[in-house]
Amino acid sequence: MGLDIDRVISNGIVTIAVSNDGAELTSLRKDDTGRQYLWQADPKYWKRHSPVLFPIVGSVWDGEYRSKGQKGILQPGELWSEKTFKLGQHGFARDMVFQLIDDEPDAEGNPQLLYVLRSNEETLKKYPYRFRLEIGYRLIGRTVEVIWRVMNPSRDEDLKFQIGAHPAFNCPLKEGEKQTDYKIDFFTDAKEVICGVLGSGGCLTEKQMVYPLVDGKLSVTETLFDLDALIVEGKMTDKLALVRPDGTAYVTMTFDAPLFGIWSPTGKNAPFICLEPWYGRSDRESFHGSLNEREYGTNLNPGESFDASYTMIFS
Repeated sequence: MGLDIDRVISNGIVTIAVSNDGAELTSLRKDDTGRQYLWQADPKYWKRHSPVLFPIVGSVWDGEYRSKGQKGILQPGELWSEKTFKLGQHGFARDMVFQLIDDEPDAEGNPQLLYVLRSNEETLKKYPYRFRLEIGYRLIGRTVEVIWRVMNPSRDEDLKFQIGAHPAFNCPLKEGEKQTDYKIDFFTDAKEVICGVLGSGGCLTEKQMVYPLVDGKLSVTETLFDLDALIVEGKMTDKLALVRPDGTAYVTMTFDAPLFGIWSPTGKNAPFICLEPWYGRSDRESFHGSLNEREYGTNLNPGESFDASYTMIFS
């Protein structure tokens, strides 16, 4: 890890801080109230704020995966064969130092920050693919836009990856309020949400849980996260919101990801909830396929790039 240096930008409505460690958002305040919306990483509950998940989302079965070695790291005379690599939950980008490469406003004058992480000898030992990962933050009114770009700089190798968000929002937002009086709005006419369930090693089981929705909203109960994260596939919605006891949404997230997670630590009564758009998820239990066979992976041909974003609107 490097020095924990935060860069602060503001548009007079919203002020954010971002660390070069993981290019992680560490603070998000409304200027008129000074209220902090982002979880402040108390290690009693969870030591992070809003990590970026890359090059995997979730866990690989038994903490390892199989892939072909990359030409650039094969030893002389070594055969081109499948290898096994170890990789921890959510990959490694969140624990690496990014470089700030742009802090100038955009063409419309909106404050923004842009960070980059490049593959190196350390990453190639556990993920044998060259990459360039850019993470950007832009302030537009009450909206914080988070921008991802993944590039494949190789001339002759495809790049297989997953990427996801993990921002944690204070819930309850105010003293005297109870988390169990809050709701999560799915902006849907559906009467229920079907969620995958994690099991051994943080991998997906065959079990599913069904939770009722009332007017598109899921009630936050004391037992909601007893089985870990709620994993929602099938592109059920492209919008989520945390709703206060008075019925007002105080953070609304929009995204185009194929699935998402909702999480708070099991059994801790933690005062935050994560809303997590994902382009990927954990392996299924007992999955022994190769990296190319993992579900929800994105593949980039040499020289190609992948662009995605999500927004957070604060009230």
